[in-house]
Amino acid sequence: MEVELSKPEYPMELAGKVALVTGASRGIGRGIARKLAALGAIVLINYNGSQQKARELAEEIAAAGGQAECIGCDVSDFAACSDMIEQIIKKYSHVDILVNNAGVTRDNLLMRMSEEDYDKVLDINLKGAFNTMRHLSKYFLMQRSGKIVNISSVSGVLGNAGQANYSASKAGLIGLTKSVARELASRGVCVNAVAPGFIDTEMTRALSEKAREAGVAAVPMGRMGSVEDIAETVAFLAGDRANYITGQVICVDGGMAI
Repeated sequence: MEVELSKPEYPMELAGKVALVTGASRGIGRGIARKLAALGAIVLINYNGSQQKARELAEEIAAAGGQAECIGCDVSDFAACSDMIEQIIKKYSHVDILVNNAGVTRDNLLMRMSEEDYDKVLDINLKGAFNTMRHLSKYFLMQRSGKIVNISSVSGVLGNAGQANYSASKAGLIGLTKSVARELASRGVCVNAVAPGFIDTEMTRALSEKAREAGVAAVPMGRMGSVEDIAETVAFLAGDRANYITGQVICVDGGMAI
């Protein structure tokens, strides 16, 4: 007699976990925050300039029965990040999940790119992730557990014309992920990166039809990905099912990086 296999469900696998998601007020970060909250995590919605959107997300999560709190901080500011982490620890005593999602773009060809635009992207996308990991690492080490998921990009794997700053920041984030993973692995802390491809967000919807068609043409699966595709992968890496996965880069890109 064959054994009938049913699809396992993990309705509240993050119950009681405290999750800090940077840049969570919109786009991919918003989807990640919603997913983690749906799985039972207490989600700390970090924002910098989008306070109203962060509040709306917290209200949405609360209305659905979840727990969320907004916390403003410019992650590129080392001292401000330290204050944010201390504030969180003081209130919750621990953080179990860190998702470094905060990021910006300032696209231009290399010969036209300003120093300011290069520095801005590196400061937020790369240094911002360093800042949060730097200040949280001592708590992860003390509790001998923790999950860090850094949101990189397929642009950091392949490079992309007109995005020298963005691609450098996302490639740097991959190197940072692997290095920190080696440092924290012996204490049970897992550090991984997710590299989204061409995802349907407010940013990509603002592209011209020609640019969107060109983007889809570069995807072997022939379509854009969704925010939920990224959120599901992050949720997996943030849970106990991924306890033996660290230092990895998972491309959620429909095959772009093949």
